[in-house]
Amino acid sequence: MFFRTLASSALRPLCQQPRAFQPTSSAFKLMLPTILHARNLSSETRTAIDKAIASAPVVLFMKGTPETPQCGFSRASIQVLGLQGVDPKKFVAFNVLEDSELRQGIKEYSDWPTIPQLYLDNEFIGGCDILMSMHQSGDLAKILEEKGVLVAAE
Repeated sequence: MFFRTLASSALRPLCQQPRAFQPTSSAFKLMLPTILHARNLSSETRTAIDKAIASAPVVLFMKGTPETPQCGFSRASIQVLGLQGVDPKKFVAFNVLEDSELRQGIKEYSDWPTIPQLYLDNEFIGGCDILMSMHQSGDLAKILEEKGVLVAAE
């Protein structure tokens, strides 16, 4: 009986399903997704995204256009930017539905899984959920005013 229990407990780990690799260093855990995604993003796409983000102080990657958003989250993001009074001269939007490389590339570039994505002065702010939260808390109004991207008061 003892032998059967000993043999059973010795063989049990061999019969279990293999576990996924679990890095032990917290720094490595944070880098792992970035390392994996960086390999899929071509240098041409990265350069194009860099240029797009630098093209205006306020950049939104969205589904559709500001005039005809193609998803509710993109529509909500455009509405929030409008309510905040973002100057159209300082704003540009890119329709990710027109370019599949851009659509996948922007997710890898920012390491953010959803679209829309907002950038202010080359800095990634977040998606619709972050934008809505910042709008409700008043933080978005402060940042937009600090960046000088609002329509000037007459």
